[in-house]
Amino acid sequence: MSRIWICLPTYNERENLEAMVRALGAVLDTSRDGVLVIDDSSPDGTGEIADRLAVELPWVSVLHRERKEGIGPAYIAGFRHLLASEADLVLEMDCDFSHDPRDVPRLIAATAEADLVLGSRYVKGGGTENWGLLRRFVSRGGCIYAQVLLSVGIRDLTGGFKCFRRGALESIDLDALSAHGYAFQIETTYRVLRKRLRVQEVPIRFVERRAGASKMTGSIVAEAIWKVPLLRLRALLGRV
Repeated sequence: MSRIWICLPTYNERENLEAMVRALGAVLDTSRDGVLVIDDSSPDGTGEIADRLAVELPWVSVLHRERKEGIGPAYIAGFRHLLASEADLVLEMDCDFSHDPRDVPRLIAATAEADLVLGSRYVKGGGTENWGLLRRFVSRGGCIYAQVLLSVGIRDLTGGFKCFRRGALESIDLDALSAHGYAFQIETTYRVLRKRLRVQEVPIRFVERRAGASKMTGSIVAEAIWKVPLLRLRALLGRV
């Protein structure tokens, strides 16, 4: 049986963390699988809640980082930690319930025929809820922008609900990743595609966070705008 670990990056998620961890415990085989909380020194005490849960629940581990650097560096730290373990499948997802824990088994099941499974908002059956027009435009426009520039068929390149088979994650040069925001999601998927590995999209409903503040900023959008053409150029030069 595959050993499954979920990477759960947190920054000021005290209102969501415990509920999310317990919801994940209900869909995982906790005698074998686990949740890795990666906390970027949240000033609201999220890290302390994570430590308490790790004492109470043997399938929860915590990785404390010294400062907030963005989603990319947090995931890289988590990936390195889990690749040093016996993890066979590694998932990434948000802690704010915008990704439904009940969808985790569907992503896991899809790895029977794929090396990387994406929870997709933009395939048939997927979608978003409680988003304004601007947020929809930025998200969908960003995906189309990346899809066209990178010349790939994946419809949701910026989503952060993903399940990697170990081999797919090992195929990514983690040292070469420098994006701090959602460009990180584009680049990891693109690098797996460049390795000619199988990528499959599974429809999900993305729901705006129920508590806490959104981490989306203008700088995150700007980073993706210039990172995508640079990524394509590097691929054309044989550097990806």
